[in-house]
Amino acid sequence: MKRICVFLALCIALFGTSAQAQPKKQAKEGPKYDVAAYLYPAYATGDPRLRPFWPTGMGEWETVLTMQQRYPRHDWNRHPLWGYINEADPAVMEMEIDQATRHGVNVFIFDWYWYDGRPWMETTLTEGFLKARNRDKMQFYLMWANHNVGNDWDTRISHLWESNIVYRGGIDRDEFEKICRRNIELFFKQPNYYKIDGKPVFMIYEVTTFIEGMGGVDAAVDALKWFRNEVKKAGFPDLELQMAMWDSQFNYSGVDGAKVQAGRPRNDFARKLGFNSMSHYQFCHYIWMDDEYDNILSRAYEEWDKLDAEFDIPYYPHVSIGWDNSPRFGESAVVKNNTPDRFEGALRKARAWLDARPNMHRLITVNSWNEWTETSYLQPDDVFGYGYLEAVKKVFVDE
Repeated sequence: MKRICVFLALCIALFGTSAQAQPKKQAKEGPKYDVAAYLYPAYATGDPRLRPFWPTGMGEWETVLTMQQRYPRHDWNRHPLWGYINEADPAVMEMEIDQATRHGVNVFIFDWYWYDGRPWMETTLTEGFLKARNRDKMQFYLMWANHNVGNDWDTRISHLWESNIVYRGGIDRDEFEKICRRNIELFFKQPNYYKIDGKPVFMIYEVTTFIEGMGGVDAAVDALKWFRNEVKKAGFPDLELQMAMWDSQFNYSGVDGAKVQAGRPRNDFARKLGFNSMSHYQFCHYIWMDDEYDNILSRAYEEWDKLDAEFDIPYYPHVSIGWDNSPRFGESAVVKNNTPDRFEGALRKARAWLDARPNMHRLITVNSWNEWTETSYLQPDDVFGYGYLEAVKKVFVDE
């Protein structure tokens, strides 16, 4: 017995035990990137507020599914490999979270709507994402899509190009305070809500519409200061207020250039409103899209540099996959040759652009997770398969 004990002691001294293994090699330090894909929440069933636009009850999948019936001579013809899923189903969202994070997408930016005093198209977030058992693997934040909604969203009449407003995006101060308090309690306090330096991120899509709803610039500034104070009162260090940029000649999502020439530079104006950072939602907001993808990318890269030089708040680089709005209207500008390998190149450029600015938070926004009717999505289809997701994986996981 004594010999056995001596032998074991020697083995432990020489090789250690499973509980006392050799010292681990130090993990290689390297930058961590947050790849944030916008998520359009219209692919849900059971939401009665979607029925006026998509009467079959399957959300905007109806637009995808009936494309060839409505425009039989059109060449837009593609289908989702995952089928016409209900993204408000937590089991479906669990699958999506697994696929997204496996391929390097670790943040969803939910397009979030509020019309007529209540949320609209929110079930994908509240019933799907927040009830998914693996939701802790994925972070999220809100982009307030505060634009008007017209009856041209109804695919039965969209080809008529009517644009009568059904829902107005502008709201007054009382309504704004209501949604801010609700979002702080319901979303910001979620453990996986996305934060930069501890500050919950909240993006505003149309700054002009917000200003108009508040009753002017000064009133908008006061409302946003109030919002920031409410976030601090809730226990956060501050608010990370993010601006969705549009065409540079329509400053801050539509504020006209004449105001800039009158002595209010864009940077100062953004600072006055209290914005902390900015990104784009889609290339089409500042680039004509009926062109080759490589040409579009060149213009996008120029815009990144321009915004970086012009503003003293960070611009987080944005990459769109493509653009073709034909499923909604039957005609559209169309991005050409936007293959997964070209998209991969754009992601590499965004990564390198951030690497050249080491003091910036490493956030890249992508359009999008599921904008099927705008033909800009990461989800797999019968054209490129998992190609776009694999492109993200090659750049941000494999390397």
